[in-house]
Amino acid sequence: MSRLPVVAVAGRPNVGKSTLVNRIAGRQAAIVQETAGVTRDRLELTCEWAGREFTVIDTGGVLEHGNALDAKVSEQALRAVRNADLVLFVCDVTTGITGEDADVAGQLRRLGDKVVLIANKVDSRRRELDAWELTGLGLGEPHMVSALHGRGMGDLLDAVVARLPHGAAAARSPLSGATSELDAGDSPVEAEEARIVTAAIAIVGRPNVGKSTLFNRLIGEERSIVHDLPGTTRDAIDTVIETEAGTLRLIDTAGMRRRARGADAPEYYSLVRSLKALDRADVALLVLDATEGVTHQDQRLAERVDASGSPAVILLNKWDLLATEDRLEVGEQVKDKLAFLGYAPVLRISAKTGLGVGRLLPVVVAAIGAYHRRIPTARLNDAFRAAQSAHPAPGARILYAVQGAVDPPTVTLFATRRLPPPYLRYLERFLRDRFDLGPTPIDLRVRVRAGR
Repeated sequence: MSRLPVVAVAGRPNVGKSTLVNRIAGRQAAIVQETAGVTRDRLELTCEWAGREFTVIDTGGVLEHGNALDAKVSEQALRAVRNADLVLFVCDVTTGITGEDADVAGQLRRLGDKVVLIANKVDSRRRELDAWELTGLGLGEPHMVSALHGRGMGDLLDAVVARLPHGAAAARSPLSGATSELDAGDSPVEAEEARIVTAAIAIVGRPNVGKSTLFNRLIGEERSIVHDLPGTTRDAIDTVIETEAGTLRLIDTAGMRRRARGADAPEYYSLVRSLKALDRADVALLVLDATEGVTHQDQRLAERVDASGSPAVILLNKWDLLATEDRLEVGEQVKDKLAFLGYAPVLRISAKTGLGVGRLLPVVVAAIGAYHRRIPTARLNDAFRAAQSAHPAPGARILYAVQGAVDPPTVTLFATRRLPPPYLRYLERFLRDRFDLGPTPIDLRVRVRAGR
């Protein structure tokens, strides 16, 4: 099956690229803030206009000069531009042509006629006159729009689909348009993608623990911006990969920390996106920095992972940097401080070198299988009878049990009295061993009925 045409949105920082992408997509998919440099990773969305589907890529701002992080963001943006079928070069008409605009335009002129010049923030007739200044960039006449208010968007989208290459069918390969910020059921296209993808895996952790490095190693390319500054990733990023176990969706999230009073708006929205990604994940990979041990923030985040109901895999990253005498102590910290995630496997890895990463896929596959496991009612009740025979419930009796749901396995116990928490933990361990449910949480619910 052929891939969808790709439209990349490019330009210097803070000209309204993400607002334009949101307007094209018809929803708030990209983080928008009146601050330069909010978008740092590529965000890809499947869009449709006049019966034509295409993939839109929101890139980070392109800067000819800047620090090391700016250089990586620019490199990602230019890579997306080079691979795109059409490029929307966005300029801010309220500031006119800047030196940065001219630098970016100089690079885009080499791409020939696949560049469309966009004059953004044209909110009035006077701004239309100002927009003609952009013809000095040598990229033709500008399309005048206001992404914030929707002015001129219909004409722009008509021009975009008219210039898209023909022969790119609506049918998609599982890897085309792999990165998106999707909510299941939002549209038929998204529903189809959700049907193709078997499981979602969220990579979560504090800022700067190596999540993006692990993400890049798993997908085999430098897809997320990796830099030694905390808080580099702003958006949750989805990428679909084919593995021996089938199709998986990896979600690289922004670093999650307890929200401080002084947190800025992009950080707040990044946290919201990360929590949303966690809630829609089938498996959560909780990445910890082994060189720092289990911190208080790690504990709070682990509690959030546990509350999501998703299976968890604990990854002690940077294990190769840990002194031999410190490794035992870190292992004890995990057992002590993350005891409520006692069902979660613990892997010792180095995302940078690849140490231990090869063991991750089998563990994830086992977790996904356990998460979706449905146990036949007869076998379930046989198990509870065996559990009660070995250790009777104190002052109560389980009459029967039914599994009401999966994701995670949810079992309702009908008993003569309430069962104390220690006995419920015993039953959970019994079920986990009996039905090989090791990597997934189990939800046991008790309803009291009179004994027979």
